[in-house]
Parts: sequence; structure tokens; C-alpha cells
Amino acid sequence: MNLANKLTLIRVALIPFFLIVLYTMAQPFNIYVGVAIFVVASVTDFVDGYIARSRNLVTDFGKFMDPLADKLLVSAALIYMTEVGLIPAWVTVIIISREFVVSGIRLVAATNGTVLAASVWGKIKTALTMVTIVFVLLGLPLPYYTEVGWVLIAASTFFTLLSGYDYVAKNWRMFEGKM
Repeated sequence: MNLANKLTLIRVALIPFFLIVLYTMAQPFNIYVGVAIFVVASVTDFVDGYIARSRNLVTDFGKFMDPLADKLLVSAALIYMTEVGLIPAWVTVIIISREFVVSGIRLVAATNGTVLAASVWGKIKTALTMVTIVFVLLGLPLPYYTEVGWVLIAASTFFTLLSGYDYVAKNWRMFEGKM
């Protein structure tokens, strides 16, 4: 297993720690430590991709597991944020639904021997969603902080829908003749 894939697995391993901290530590320390863990996990996403591409370590495992690790991390954060009332459930449903649709397309592609890498829109969506999660979780008492948070949530939702549409449109051909 190469370094990039190990970093992806570290990201997955950090998810339970992220949630344990959020649910068990006293406030506001749970948020600060949770955000720190989330940021470290998010940074591994960028680092593992850079390492894989720059060292020619791109593998089918990485193409599959890297986006899955992102989905797990982001879904865990969104579900927590919905539970504590930081974001509405419909945002979480849209974002997680898009992840199910994309994962379904990847599964169909895999059964045909094709591994689909993340698109540029998907990468923008992931990065923006991760920034949004950190920003909203922190909930700093600054002027216009709430408004900026809502703009970020709206932008994350928009790019989620855009990247989902793009993914379906580009890969619809896999379903032709199978319906």
C-alpha cells in the first residue's frame, strides 16, 4: 500500500475520533478539537491526491477509496450539524443523496471494469463543503458571520447539485441499453 492510500485510510480512521470528540467533550472544547480533527482529515484529502499524482502513485484503490473517504467524513459532519441544529436537514439530504447517486454510478462503472475518478466539479464541491463545515461548526461571534455561513451553505448546496448533474450527464451512457 502506497503513502497516498495510507493517508486516505487515516482520513477514514479519524472519523470516529471526530464524532467521539463532538459528542463527549465539554463545550466549546468539543467544537475546537472536533474542527481540528476535521481539518487534519480534510488536509489529508489534498495531500494524498498531490502525492498520488506527483509520484505517479494513482491506483484503482485510491480512485475508489479517496472519494468514499470524503463522503464518509462529510456525511458524519453534516449529520452531526443537522442533529445540533446548525444546518437544516434538507441541505444534508441533498448532499448525501448526491453522494449515493454518484456512488451508484461508480458501482455500475466498476461492474463494467471502469473506475471513475472525481471530476473537477466534484473536487470543488468537496473543498467548498469542507470549508463550509469548518466555518459553520466554529460559529464565531463576528459581524455577519451567520450570513456568510448561509452563503457558504448555499454555495455548497449549489455545487453539490451541479457536480451531481455533471456526473450523471457524463456517465449516462453506461445505462443505455440496460433499462
